[in-house]
Amino acid sequence: MFLDILKYFCPKPKIDSATQAAVGCTKNHTVEVKCRTEYTDKDGHNITECSQNVSCRHTNGHSYETALLLSVFLGMFGIDRFYLGYPAIGLLKFCTLGFFFVFHLVDVILIATQVVGPADGSAYIIDYYGPRLTHISRNMDTYYEPRE
Repeated sequence: MFLDILKYFCPKPKIDSATQAAVGCTKNHTVEVKCRTEYTDKDGHNITECSQNVSCRHTNGHSYETALLLSVFLGMFGIDRFYLGYPAIGLLKFCTLGFFFVFHLVDVILIATQVVGPADGSAYIIDYYGPRLTHISRNMDTYYEPRE
C-alpha cells in the first residue's frame, strides 16, 4: 500500500450561543476537537479519527454586564467582589464603604477594563458584539525582533 498524501481536517469547536464559549471547554482553557486524517492510496480512502486540544475561553456563569452594574451601583458595599468570588476584599469594602469611595471608583475601572475577572480564572460571559478583550502577555519564549 502506497500513501500519496496525508491530509488533516480539524473543525472549529462548536460555540454555545448563551455563553459565546466553546462547548466542552475545560478549566485549563482547552477543548478536545475530533479530527479526521485521510490516507489516500491507489484503491480508495482509509479515514481514521484522532483528537486535538484547542485553546478556548472557559466561562463559569459570571456575566460582565452584571459585574459592571454591581460595581457601579453597589460597589461601595463590596457586592461586586462577592459576586466575582473575592469574599475577603468584599467584606473589607463593606466595612469601609469601598475604602472611603476611592477603591469603589478603582474597582469600577478595573472591572470595566476586564483587569479583574472571576476568582476561579474563568472568563466573563459576554455577548457576541460585547466588549471582549484579549490580554496579550509575554514570557521567556517571546521573540523580540531587533530594530535597525
